[in-house]
Amino acid sequence: MNQLFANLPTLMAAPSGEGQSGSLLPTLITFGLVFVIFYFLIIRPQNKQKKDQQKMIDALKKGDRVVTIGGIHGTVQSVKESEVVIKVDANTKMTMSRNAVSSVKEASRPTRKAEPEQVEEDADDVEVEAEEAAEDES
Repeated sequence: MNQLFANLPTLMAAPSGEGQSGSLLPTLITFGLVFVIFYFLIIRPQNKQKKDQQKMIDALKKGDRVVTIGGIHGTVQSVKESEVVIKVDANTKMTMSRNAVSSVKEASRPTRKAEPEQVEEDADDVEVEAEEAAEDES
C-alpha cells in the first residue's frame, strides 16, 4: 500500500519548464470561447427579455387586463408617465409604478368604427369587362 502512494508527490508536481512556450494562446482561446458561450446563452437572451418587458410596459393602455409582480390581477383604469391605476374590483383602485406590471393577460380591443362596405364584383361582370378589353385591343 505504501508503494502505491510512494510516487504520488512526483505525479502531483508541476510540470517542468519544457514545452510551455506556446501555452498562453490555447488558454486565451478557451477563455474567449467560454465568454462567447456565456454571451449567447445568458447575456443576449436576458437583454432581449428586458427589451420585450419594456415594450410591454410602454404599450400599456386603458382596458388592458394585467398581472402585477405581486400577483394582483386587475384592469388598467388610467396610465400616467410613471404610474398606472389598476381597478381590482368594483370599488378598489390601486396606483402602482408601471414597472410593477409583470404581464398583460388580455389587451384591450380597440373599438372599430363603421367601415364603408366594399362592393364585390360578380364573376360575370369581370368576364364581361375582360371581353370588352379584348375587343378594344383588336
